[in-house]
This record gives sequence, structure tokens and C-alpha cells, in this order.
Amino acid sequence: MMRAMLLGAALSVGGLVPISATALDTTARAAMVIDHDTGTVLLSKNPDMPLPPASMSKLMTLYMVFEALQQGRLSLEEEFRVSTKAWQMGGSKMFLREGETVSVVDLIRGLIVQSGNDACVVLAEGLAGSEEAFAIRMTQRARELGMMDSTFANSTGWPHPDHRMSARDLTRLATLLIRDFPEYYPYFAETTFSWDGITQENRNPLLNLGIGADGLKTGHTEEAGYGLVGSAKTGDRRVTLMITGLESAQGRLVEAERLMTWAFREFQAKSLFEGGETITEAAVWLGMEDRVALVAPEDIVAILPYAGRGALEAKVIYDGPIEAPIEDGQIVAELVLNVPEIGETRYPLQAANAVPRGGFMARVDASARILLTRLLASGQDLMADTE
Repeated sequence: MMRAMLLGAALSVGGLVPISATALDTTARAAMVIDHDTGTVLLSKNPDMPLPPASMSKLMTLYMVFEALQQGRLSLEEEFRVSTKAWQMGGSKMFLREGETVSVVDLIRGLIVQSGNDACVVLAEGLAGSEEAFAIRMTQRARELGMMDSTFANSTGWPHPDHRMSARDLTRLATLLIRDFPEYYPYFAETTFSWDGITQENRNPLLNLGIGADGLKTGHTEEAGYGLVGSAKTGDRRVTLMITGLESAQGRLVEAERLMTWAFREFQAKSLFEGGETITEAAVWLGMEDRVALVAPEDIVAILPYAGRGALEAKVIYDGPIEAPIEDGQIVAELVLNVPEIGETRYPLQAANAVPRGGFMARVDASARILLTRLLASGQDLMADTE
């Protein structure tokens, strides 16, 4: 049966209910703000609504490129030729010339800093043969990465009725880019890039505000409005956000700065358990031991509001008693932390040691305990009937 053990008394961090993290509103059509390391959602608005992502979907193109680089299928020095289609692309451009060859590293910088639609098409054609084939691969890989509300019709974010992403998917994609490709992520912090005598500035308005911003990508079309996927790091904390549907570039700047500074100012990271620390014990069935310690595989950190600092509810959930044999380090339970108005965050717990299956006498003892429990229950039912 499912068992839950409350640990609230041990994890109390104050007596007041914190100010609601979701009480802050946003003028964005859809938005999400998350704490990067814990995945805690600090704010969300229409998080799963598939919307036109504009150039923010170029992040998926970059993920595909970075993955190919990391796997050795591509190199930064490799050069791709600019096709007629790439040269003819409208919108934001790197201003590539038809027929010239351009290195992958320059195409990456032109894509990130200059939001070059032409650079996107060159990379897509170089990796998949055609932009259409590359878009199919983008959708497939997004599904594999858990982005279920994303469908791609091109590599650029050019308006198309079948080209959609959700706020949750875009923040997940940003998290993956930061986590999986630390060697390439610094490209996002470049503020200018020059190609063929033309210098353009990075469109990310957060980079020059002195708030620790170091990525990622803006987007704008008439249908999508103004949007941004941004990330910033202050001290040991990183916050990532996505907003879309703003009416102007200035409105995007103001809203992104407001949400980012709010996330750092109003919340703190609090260490609750160290990796390997025993959190509680669970009952064991048919084992050489009748209890096993449950430990955290790594440090457990909770994001809590500064204002109010309300009580943190914690409980351990597992199917128990846990049947032996149990392996050392086997994941057997979950720690569920519930911060009022923020919601639940779940962490796996593992067995601190192996518990071998018991011998004949252990099974006899377990059977006797079951029989005794059933007899006691039957006796209680009989007493209830006679009354």
C-alpha cells in the first residue's frame, strides 16, 4: 500500500504563510519563471498553450547544432555553402551572400547575436539536406526531450500555422541548453557580432542591465508579439524566464527586467538535506532487516519566499512495506516538498544500504504477523457486530 510520512515538524521555517508567488501578474500573453537548479516554478501564465514562438524557436535549431558538435558529427571550423533559399530569406539577417562558404562558428554567432534567418537555413540545410527535413528532426527531438507542445515547420520561427511552442517547452529548452552545453552557452552573452563589415548588436535587452543576464533569445513577429527567453545568474542562483505577446520592444524589456529582479529579490534557496543524509526509515517486507534508511542521492535545496517565510510541508511517499531484496542505492521513495502558493517539488530517495531477502524464519515471521493482523481485524469486526 502507499504510505506517506509527514516531516513537517522537522522542516518548519517560520510560522507565517508566505506571500503568494503566483500573486504577481504579468502583461505577457504567456509566461514562466523558474529557478534553474531546482526547477521550482515561481510564476506561470498559460504555460502549456502552444503559441507562435517567432525567433525564440531558433533555440531548438541551436540545440540540434550543439548536439551535433558535442557528438563529433560537426565541427566549429566546418564550412557550409549559402544556398539561394538562405540568401533570399527576409526578416533579421546575417547578410550572407549566395554561394559563399561560412564556418559553423560564424553561423552560430550570426544566429544568436544577429538572429540571422539566413544563418538558420544554412545550418539546417547543412545538417539535414533541406530545411523541411531539419524541421521534422526538430519536432522529433523536441518530443524526445519532453517538449510535447512544440511543433516545428522551419528552422527560423518564420510565421507558419504549424509552428508552435509553449512557455513551458521554451523554458525547458533553455534549461537544457544551459545544462547540456556549457562549452557553447557563452555565445549567448556576446553583445555584438560583425560579418562582412556589418556590425549588429544582440537583441537581448537584459544583457546590458547589470543583473547577471547571459542569454538567451528574443523573438518578434506581428502574430507572436514581442517575446524573450532569458536567463541570469546572481551568486549561486540562476533564474530562467519566458515571456511572449508583449506589444513593444520597450514593454518586453520592462517586463523581463521586472520579473527577473522579482525572482531574485523575493525568493531564496535554502538547503534542507545533504546528499547521503538519512531523511527517514521505511518498513521492509520479507527482508533480513525490517527497516531501511532512506537518503537523498544529492543535496536537497528548496526555494522559499523571503516575505513571510511560511512553514514548509514535507512528506515521504513510498509503496510499503518495501519488499526485499533491496539494492544499495535503489530508488524506493519520494520526498514531496510543498511550499504554500508555490506548489510541490519532488525528489527521489534511495535505500542507504542493501537489504537481502530473508530466509525461512523471516518468511514465517512475516506470515505470522499477517495472520495476527487479520485475526485482530476480524475480532474488531465481530465486536462491532455484537454491539
